[in-house]
Amino acid sequence: MVKKAPRKTAERILEVTLGLFNRFGEPNVSTTLISAELGISPGNLYYHFPAKDELVNALFDRYEQRLDELLHASAEVDDIESAWFFVHTFFELIWDYRFLYRDLNDLLSKNRHLETHFQKIIGNKERALLQLLQALIRSRCMQMEPSVILPTARNMVIMLTYWLSYEYVQAPRLALEPEHASQALTRGAQHVLNLLVPFVQGAHRLHLVDLVSAYDTSTTPQAI
Repeated sequence: MVKKAPRKTAERILEVTLGLFNRFGEPNVSTTLISAELGISPGNLYYHFPAKDELVNALFDRYEQRLDELLHASAEVDDIESAWFFVHTFFELIWDYRFLYRDLNDLLSKNRHLETHFQKIIGNKERALLQLLQALIRSRCMQMEPSVILPTARNMVIMLTYWLSYEYVQAPRLALEPEHASQALTRGAQHVLNLLVPFVQGAHRLHLVDLVSAYDTSTTPQAI
């Protein structure tokens, strides 16, 4: 049997750092903690990433690349089922890099790379959601006045961007833990798509209502 080559140290560092950032929040994780978790010396960590911001930037760049790939698929959404899948997949990606959204304002205030690139991300999200809405209109799944399309897309972007913050406020000690991921992501997808209910027609509307009411979204994890 051919042995797998050991993972590169830089890859291990990013993987462990992402887990720590997601669990405790980026401001609460030091490079000392990261090196201790990895079982390597701080000097070894600094050799690969001389500053904590470089870890943040490397993880953000990976998120941005995956997000760009997902957003390109928005024009292919042409029915309610694919809209649900797209939005839920969007939330899954956000969950994978949830430290960015949990600590968004703090990160933007001190990291110029994130500040400039996140502005671009918001614009890309908005364009992708506009494409999604226009595709649903073209496929006759819904009717929407032209003046309503852009505000609806922006409302969807706002909800996608800040949903996990809402979950976190509800239960800071529990909401962003892995065991609550499924419920949190489903609630987010339901609330985003619920914005479209007034515009969806006929059988498509019934299907959308079924999707957004399929799970009980009235409760969130309660803080201890």
